[in-house]
Amino acid sequence: MTDQDQWYIYRGDSEPHDGIAALPDPPPWRTFSRPAGPGERVWADTTAIDGHGPANHPVVYLPDRDVVELVNAALYLRRPLLVTGKPGTGKSTLAHDVARELKLGPVLYWPITSSSNLKEALYQYDAIGRLQEASLHRSAEPPDVGKYIRLGPLGTALLPWPRPRVLLIDELDKSDIDLPNDLLNIFEEGRFDIPELTRLPDDQARISVMTEDADVSQTVVGGRVQCAAFPFVVITSNGEREFPPPFLRRCVRLSIQPPDAGKLAKIVAGHLGPAASTDSERLIERFLSTRDRGDLATDQLLNAFYLAGAGTRPADDIRQRLYTALFQPLDSSARQE
Repeated sequence: MTDQDQWYIYRGDSEPHDGIAALPDPPPWRTFSRPAGPGERVWADTTAIDGHGPANHPVVYLPDRDVVELVNAALYLRRPLLVTGKPGTGKSTLAHDVARELKLGPVLYWPITSSSNLKEALYQYDAIGRLQEASLHRSAEPPDVGKYIRLGPLGTALLPWPRPRVLLIDELDKSDIDLPNDLLNIFEEGRFDIPELTRLPDDQARISVMTEDADVSQTVVGGRVQCAAFPFVVITSNGEREFPPPFLRRCVRLSIQPPDAGKLAKIVAGHLGPAASTDSERLIERFLSTRDRGDLATDQLLNAFYLAGAGTRPADDIRQRLYTALFQPLDSSARQE
């Protein structure tokens, strides 16, 4: 491996490795103190790549060189990666691929809607549930507050893990107009306070709380969650709105382009095998021709290939009608009749 190759912490070849350990110290302005917290946990090769599926699930992701370079830039700079591109170009898949290759554990997922807010992503406190338990047991002492606090995906990502966790903030352009600005301080400071815990006396400074990881709890000291290694944050956007300059300044920006014919053929072969269809070139050409008139996602092509080669192949006239139905553009103005 050449010195130039060694710069690539993330290589984009989907082969898990321990290269994250070679990541140098962060820039002075991106260094965070490390309080007591999670132990020296390193996720094994068998860790689910997305928190739900097995790590040996087929992974086919073919990032372009500029994608690999900007992922590495975000890793070195400890900055969020803002990824824009058409639907189906692999924006979300990128987060899972980085987590799998660098063995950074299950991806923490925050899907954005118009009602999403920063607090829900940091933590949730079930005050009503705690009051109900106190009333039920009629105890003089209130129940342990930690049992009623669960860190959200962003809050879990900011725990002091020895290696950065991967956080996927999906489709930020769907958010309320204020949410990008609300994230600025979190991205700068790498920490937040839980008021319900900061008010506790010193003898209750260490509180175990639930996390976004199933059945995993962690200790919070003094009510403050402070990262040790800034998480690798992937923020996806479909490019439907502009973000404020202060937010953009804190991100490394990446635009993913739709795959060309050669890359589509490799993606199909990776998912379905090299003999996925006898008319693969014609089907890819049809897909590209339709994509020129409106947005299509790569999984629409994969669906067509699967139906063309699964079990008893449908007759040609049926297959052609299926292709027309499956290749309906995602933007309504361009949909076929």
